[in-house]
Amino acid sequence: MTEIFPGVKEIYSKHLSVPSTSAVDNPGTTHNWHVLDNQEELAQRGITPVGTLVCVHGNPTWSYLWRSLLNHVSENQLAWRVVAVDQLDMGFSDRTGTFRRLADRVNDLGDLIDALDLGDNITTVGHDWGGIISLGWAVAHQERLENVVLTNTAIHPAGFELPSALKLASHPAVHGWGTKTTRAFLQVTHSLAQPALAPQVRTAFMAPYTSAEKRDGVANFVADIPFAPEHPSRPALDEISEAVRSLEVPALMLWGPKDPVFSDRYLRDLIGRLPQAQVHRFEGASHLVGEDRDIATPIFSWLNDRSDAHAASRAQGEGGYRPMLAELDSRQDDQSTAVVDIHPPRSLSWAELGGRVNALAAGLQQIGVKSGDRVNLLVPPGIELTSLIYACLRLGAVIVVADAGLGTKGLGRAIKGAGPSFLIGIDRALTGARLLGWPGTKIAVGNPSAAKRKALGVAHTLDELMEAGSKASAQAPDFVAADPDADAAVLFTSGSTGPAKGVVYTHRQLAAMRDTLRETYNLKAGSALVAGFAPFALLGPALGATSVTPDMDVTAPRTLTASALADAAVAVNATTVFASPAALANVLDTKAELNTAQRKTLSGVELMLSAGAPIPESLLAKVQELVPNAKVHTPYGMTEALPVTDIDLPGIQTAGEGNGVCVGTAVAGATVAIAPIDELGVAGDQPEYVPGVTGEILVRAPHVKDRYDRLWITEQASSSIAGWHRTGDVGHLDDAGRLWVEGRLGHVLSTANGAITPVAAEHAVQSVPGAGRAALVGVGPAGTQAAVVVMETVPAARKPGPASSELASKVRAAVAATGTDVAAVLVLPVLPTDIRHNSKIDRAALAQWASATLAGGRIRTP
Repeated sequence: MTEIFPGVKEIYSKHLSVPSTSAVDNPGTTHNWHVLDNQEELAQRGITPVGTLVCVHGNPTWSYLWRSLLNHVSENQLAWRVVAVDQLDMGFSDRTGTFRRLADRVNDLGDLIDALDLGDNITTVGHDWGGIISLGWAVAHQERLENVVLTNTAIHPAGFELPSALKLASHPAVHGWGTKTTRAFLQVTHSLAQPALAPQVRTAFMAPYTSAEKRDGVANFVADIPFAPEHPSRPALDEISEAVRSLEVPALMLWGPKDPVFSDRYLRDLIGRLPQAQVHRFEGASHLVGEDRDIATPIFSWLNDRSDAHAASRAQGEGGYRPMLAELDSRQDDQSTAVVDIHPPRSLSWAELGGRVNALAAGLQQIGVKSGDRVNLLVPPGIELTSLIYACLRLGAVIVVADAGLGTKGLGRAIKGAGPSFLIGIDRALTGARLLGWPGTKIAVGNPSAAKRKALGVAHTLDELMEAGSKASAQAPDFVAADPDADAAVLFTSGSTGPAKGVVYTHRQLAAMRDTLRETYNLKAGSALVAGFAPFALLGPALGATSVTPDMDVTAPRTLTASALADAAVAVNATTVFASPAALANVLDTKAELNTAQRKTLSGVELMLSAGAPIPESLLAKVQELVPNAKVHTPYGMTEALPVTDIDLPGIQTAGEGNGVCVGTAVAGATVAIAPIDELGVAGDQPEYVPGVTGEILVRAPHVKDRYDRLWITEQASSSIAGWHRTGDVGHLDDAGRLWVEGRLGHVLSTANGAITPVAAEHAVQSVPGAGRAALVGVGPAGTQAAVVVMETVPAARKPGPASSELASKVRAAVAATGTDVAAVLVLPVLPTDIRHNSKIDRAALAQWASATLAGGRIRTP
């Protein structure tokens, strides 16, 4: 079949005459509509459609915007009819010569749908102003509506300032020139694509609008934006936007968050009106999200299989449930120490902590925080953060925790993605929020001056909330217990494998995490812990353990010194210490500064846990010397499931050397399995327990996350095996049932000799005298990749580039023992790592750098 435009088969293009029932037209008027419709192609293939997608474009695009949906149906032999309309005065439909307002356009869409005789089982798909128009038809025809799909659009502008691009386009001095006389409005819209549109695609989008006369609809669409309350289209907008709340059909929202027009604030508004919607935000995508990303695959995946894959996983947690606040509530009269701050020195008893939590909860309640509201906490670990976490849990509010270790860009991306209604932060966080437009009512920690308060947009302070809440809590406020299966927290991943992902936990799942830690490590009430690893800071009160955060920058683990760790241990007479590998490495580097009293305190530690990344046995052995009477454990886990397995130092020594890092056996309540990978490194979809088989690591447990936040596609992939979470890590089980981690699935090399996991080779490199950390990466196309080692040296290399011939020979020989042939050895002064842990090597960045370096380009630093 020939194409009339790139990606559009001639068979799809259809013109039809449709009688108009719009009040703006004279009785008996008909209009010639253009649509892209795959009905004839389906008929030729003998396919009866199971439903119809009615796709409505916005301004200034046309039905060409939806070509990927038509082609996806064709290429995959699906049984869906797709009708992509050209609205009147737009695309290749009639120029009617009348000004068509929102209500008219909704009516026009109904005329077309009736003329096409589409019947029931209709899914509306909308973009830009096509979103409100498609929803206008949907709310009026709910008996025929099956689903709703929306891409970057707005349902109501109330309370929002007109986006700058539309403000400029609608200004009387610019409007006619920008939208009709010239092609400026079209060109600006097309320029929003990320990446840029191909020239032939840009030409296709321009094709219906080659003259001022043909751009009438473009100009009128802009003029019909009903931002002002007195605008003629405002009543229709108000009616539709409120009626949307009545829709009970499934909904899917696919969003480009870099959109300067319909930004995330409109997405949050839509979620509030359609809370049942599945949402996926494509980081880096902009307004033309259907051009920037593949939206066809997820749309039809969602339509064809909306089974709740993670329901089976959630069901495992339905058993005994003890709320996170139970321990705190049981110790209301306990005057022993609950939490300690080191700098400045401060502590609260259990009774004082409980009173502070209730007062803060009452104060937050008075300013409108309610169950389900998201509250972003940009507060360092310590008494303030602990109190706020439990106050939010008390109200059923959802805590959003994204630490500054993500960097300003990553932190902002996380906050905007989560879309909190309230943001509580220290000065530095509030400054960032003001400058970068982070959402949420601003609440300050501390007492900023009136001038600073105004400059930062601060609406309340914690002290104000405490004062008001103390009065209210004295009157025994009525806090309703949270639904165990309601959202409790959005915690963000480290961002070491791409943009940080929000991970949603319910109250039941947080409680299960607490119970798993208690059972696995015998963490009884009365324990005293040093939380040098931020995720564990929130669990102390829930465990009934006295907790302290050492004097360190928790966003930079390497700032933890031996003295700071010991001082924290002294403050609570610690029995347990949590710390990341990077933190422990610096503790060992600074242990000479310890005095006799500090060493004595550390000798009283009974349990040392290090989580966040695998730890070499040699490092653990040195840690054992620092805490000679402690059991030294290194749990394996991730933000999505913490922990998964556990092993102690004797266990590592017993396991010996192998292909990967031995991380032990499953923790209490968890089950681990393997989905074998094929020769190209692609993981299957069947859990297996056969020893020695390498594949993706799977986990099921009551404390596995509920879902990824507003990342529906990512969640579908991670839970594609019902009841299991796909970790994205690769490894194998041994004969003793221990798990060995061999790397990340995305880091598996796809060579001519099959798939190669990187960890065994990296360990071999590190055994070479003078070698530091190392990464094995693949260079070249899948199936023929060459293995390249990128490494640090001791002392550090002065500049990046090829290793010396002597070092390269030694590395090749060491790696050859693991069965891998190394094509090249490159050195760097420092390997790039994730921000949070300072230990997870960015192999994707190294693979790109190695490819460019070996291609003969200028050698840069990755």
